[in-house]
Amino acid sequence: MSTRTVHLAYGKGKLDVEVPADAVVIEPRYVPGLPDEPGALLAALRKPIGSAPLCERVKPGQRAAVVHTDITRATPNDRILPPLLAELEAAGIRRQDITLLNALGTHRPQTEAELKAMLGSQIVANYRCVQHDGHDDANLVGVGRTTFDHDVRVNRHFMEADVRILTGFIEPHFFAGFSGGPKGVLPSIAGAESVLDNHGAKMIGHPKATWGITRGNPIWEEMLQAATMTRPTFLLNVAMNRDKQITGVFAGALEAAHAAGCEFVKSCAMQPVEEPFDVVITSNSGYPLDLNLYQAVKGMSGAAQVVKQGGHIIIASECWDGIPEHGHFGRLWRESVSPADALKRIESPGFGCMDQWQVQVQARVQQKAEVYVRADGLTDDQLVQCKLKACRRIEDTLAEIAARNGGRKLSVCVLPEGPLTIPYVG
Repeated sequence: MSTRTVHLAYGKGKLDVEVPADAVVIEPRYVPGLPDEPGALLAALRKPIGSAPLCERVKPGQRAAVVHTDITRATPNDRILPPLLAELEAAGIRRQDITLLNALGTHRPQTEAELKAMLGSQIVANYRCVQHDGHDDANLVGVGRTTFDHDVRVNRHFMEADVRILTGFIEPHFFAGFSGGPKGVLPSIAGAESVLDNHGAKMIGHPKATWGITRGNPIWEEMLQAATMTRPTFLLNVAMNRDKQITGVFAGALEAAHAAGCEFVKSCAMQPVEEPFDVVITSNSGYPLDLNLYQAVKGMSGAAQVVKQGGHIIIASECWDGIPEHGHFGRLWRESVSPADALKRIESPGFGCMDQWQVQVQARVQQKAEVYVRADGLTDDQLVQCKLKACRRIEDTLAEIAARNGGRKLSVCVLPEGPLTIPYVG
């Protein structure tokens, strides 16, 4: 059988894999990076979408809170924050009155070294950096109740600021449609119970809670309601290519700027196929998204869009952060007999636990396909605990699948950039 080499995004590098020569490779439409990133960022701040320029939205002496994404996101914080902070200071806001808020949602806090890597040493040394804690009642404040009958509490530092700015990176998201925009509030700086309500089994199970859908998606709609309640002053979101270069800047009013960014990303990421495949090989888009198994569920979900019922998914995700050991994802899997058992527990009335949404999505994927994981950061036993199959060499796993299928020719699809692509049948 003739083969060819594909390069899967893996950690901070690439994983070379030999696949059948006729395998279908699906990648996002490549858009070159902006030639002048600082200039593009400054232009967007001064000529925003649906809003007055940032300098006209603030007044000297005000206090500002700037929300930035955590280590699990590829947002180039160290590149987008300097022009934003310079613009705030030029408008009369003192450096000591600016708080940078790490939008951890329910994720673990970052170490000092990780903060410096994310934001740059100069920013960490010269600005007040606060890490959100969704379990700290003293630093949460209620902002209202959504039409989904859920109370929303968010970070006190954000609500006590006069100027509230959300930043982030727009990419396809497996149950919120797209990241960025209102996700900068819920789940990013919300209370843990608000995150659990928004990510509850009924919300996750909604047919429109999926890739590329915002309007009509109850999860995104509630995120928008929650974000609107906080009355954000300004949004700064970017889009990026596989080389982590900024390809678009979307700044201004929350809804208008995010909508423009989603349309741009959708035009690059949505890729149709004529029919589903026997085997889908995917990455989790490399560092930083492939840091652990919890995050790798996104890549599994993306592959599931184009795999046949009863098919096979192979995902390459470095998982240097393990399962991880923090949070409840691993515990929920260890307490479950099978994916079907996990799904039954999560969807039972009254059940509620942090990280259940990720277990629910993985279990739903496994109702459709076998899932193999190629991860240097996980042992075979850890993968078995999470009801997954270990893969140490993708070529060997492909051969094993073919042998189990009587040696018949299998249709194979490859998603080198993982969930940066939204494949769909149609």
